[in-house]
Amino acid sequence: MPLWFARGLRRGVVTTRYPARPDESAAWLPTPPAFRSRQLTRDVADRMVAVCPATALRRRDDTLIFDVGACTACGRCAAAAPHAVTSSSEFELASTTRSALVKKIPILGDLR
Repeated sequence: MPLWFARGLRRGVVTTRYPARPDESAAWLPTPPAFRSRQLTRDVADRMVAVCPATALRRRDDTLIFDVGACTACGRCAAAAPHAVTSSSEFELASTTRSALVKKIPILGDLR
C-alpha cells in the first residue's frame, strides 16, 4: 500500500490547499484562447472555425461565437491564427448558467 494512501486514511481526506493557495501546477495547464477583435477578419474566423475539433467556434455575420464550455484548449485556433489568438490564462471556468460560457467576439479586422 502506498504511503500517501495510508497517510490519507489516518488523517482523513487530504487535498491541495486550493483556493487559499493556488496550486503551482496550474501555471502549466492549457487554457482556452482569448481573441483579439481588431486582428480578426471573416477569413481568419472561418479558418479557426474549420480547425476547431470541438466545434467551440462558429461565425455568425461579423461575430465570432466562442463556446468556452465546449473548448478543449487544444491550441489549433492559435496555430491557425497566431496574430489573432492568445492564451486567456483562465482555468477557473465554472458557471451557474450555460449561457455565461458562450462569448460573442466582434470581428473588427474587416473594418479597417
